[in-house]
Amino acid sequence: MSKEEKKKIFNAQLLKRVFVFAKPYAGKFYLSVVLALFLAVFSPLRPLLINFTLKKVNTQSEEVASVMQFLLYITIIQIIFLFIETATKFLFTYITSWLGHKVVKDIRVEVFQKILHLNLRQFDKTPIGTLTTRTINDIEAINDIFAEGFIPIIADLLSVIAILAAMFYTDWRLTLICLIPFPFLIVATYLFKESVNKSFVAVRNAIASLNAFVQEHISGMQIIQAFTAERREMNKFNAINQRHRNANIDAIFAYSVFFPVVEIILAVSMGLLVWFAAKDALHLDATQATAISGNIVAFALLLNMLFRPLRVIADKFNVLQMGMVAAERVMVVLDNQDALADTPGAVNQQIKGEIEFKHVGFSYLQGTPVLKDLNFLVKAGETLAIVGHTGSGKSTIIQLISRLYQHQEGEIKIDGHAIEKFTLQSLRSQIAVVLQDVFLFSGSILDNLTLRDPSIPQSRVEEAAMMIGIHDFIESLPGGYDYNVQERGATLSTGQRQLLSFLRALLFNPAILILDEATSSVDSNTEVLIQKAIDLLTKGRTSIVIAHRLSTIRKAHKIIVLEGGNLIEEGTHETLLAKQGSYAGMIEAQMKKDGD
Repeated sequence: MSKEEKKKIFNAQLLKRVFVFAKPYAGKFYLSVVLALFLAVFSPLRPLLINFTLKKVNTQSEEVASVMQFLLYITIIQIIFLFIETATKFLFTYITSWLGHKVVKDIRVEVFQKILHLNLRQFDKTPIGTLTTRTINDIEAINDIFAEGFIPIIADLLSVIAILAAMFYTDWRLTLICLIPFPFLIVATYLFKESVNKSFVAVRNAIASLNAFVQEHISGMQIIQAFTAERREMNKFNAINQRHRNANIDAIFAYSVFFPVVEIILAVSMGLLVWFAAKDALHLDATQATAISGNIVAFALLLNMLFRPLRVIADKFNVLQMGMVAAERVMVVLDNQDALADTPGAVNQQIKGEIEFKHVGFSYLQGTPVLKDLNFLVKAGETLAIVGHTGSGKSTIIQLISRLYQHQEGEIKIDGHAIEKFTLQSLRSQIAVVLQDVFLFSGSILDNLTLRDPSIPQSRVEEAAMMIGIHDFIESLPGGYDYNVQERGATLSTGQRQLLSFLRALLFNPAILILDEATSSVDSNTEVLIQKAIDLLTKGRTSIVIAHRLSTIRKAHKIIVLEGGNLIEEGTHETLLAKQGSYAGMIEAQMKKDGD
């Protein structure tokens, strides 16, 4: 990992931004800090109490009954201390985990809210699997900052300090002897941290790649199987999976080396403890030599308590690092400013439906114009048919009208006002879009038609379905309007999905209808219903239609012909045919195709 990446991981500003999400739970956060302080101070008391007990018993000359009573009291105190420590540890672990999950929930809501409002160009250039990883895996890793990272690390460091203080208080010379192997532990911990950190970064990158790859290939499974590309795609998957496995194995290797090394260093410290204490005992009288046994027992317990957090502190530090790496990636999503927002002064206003393009230019990629100096006018209530070859810019026009993308040149007006003068909510709520590729969410037909809008009752849905002529079809399905269409409407035919999309548009009663006619053929009965739906939807409202059916084109008040992003012809069906230009050629070609 580069130095720049490390700086980002330990960016205090980034950590501060993460802790901003913990502000609503400040009481729990401060309680966890208090509990960490309490545990740090309280934990060494039991070994010190054992030391005191042994010294007291070995040096006093009281009766056996009195000694046994003293030992009973001490045992009861030890048990009480043990229960207090256990309960406090439980409370500390529960609160830090609770805090982490609360923060994760809030961050996930904010991230998804951000994703909902991102410009569509972000989804054009960002794999869906990557955004999925950011929303689920990376945010989940932020939980570790609270549950296993920052707060537990603070608690462990406080515990180490308190234990060392207890050791120095008991016998400073013995403490220094026991700490002789510690430089080796520091080096081993540093090497372990660096090794595991690199592996964890590689693992997280591999997970993002796996998510993106699997998401894309499941969506495109039909193409993979149709072109018998299973073996090639499996080889690609194996390569990514291999990177993920290798990164995990590297981490496992580091763990396998580090923990035995820590045990060896602890054993050396214990050996030094016994050696130094025994050496001293040779030069002491019997009473003093007996008393030193308390120090040995206390130091053995304190050393084990000291090494317990040191065994895991490097691991927790890596968890903190990974949480910070994940937090950085999540903040990149939250900081993304490529989102359309309401312009200052934008208003909610009823739309009549007049649409005007004045010298409009647009590019998805800089330097590659899709629309060039486009000019046309559609009066309220009229139907405009857009025709042209693939890639001429037809679909781009309908996306600009809904402000799904922002045009870079010229001006788009609705009812004589710049399109930016309308709030996005006001604009889009008065425009209905029926696309070629109908998208249905997994869920009931009713939910897909109303998009879970509580203001649309089922009675209104059924009434609209009867108007289009698909009520009987819906009722014939198992469960009727509660029928689950599965993801993307997989259980319905192309024609059935199209009819549902027309019904959805009709329910929202838009001022402007945008229709991208499907090119795929359907049976004659469905074709009749689709044509009936188109006539019903376009009647009395402004309609922009990317037309493929000759019947729709003929009924349009105006037709524009696009070629390479330029408007090359404009007029009615009759006037354009009379020109014998590109439009006439397209109609002739379609009629020959229909005749064949």
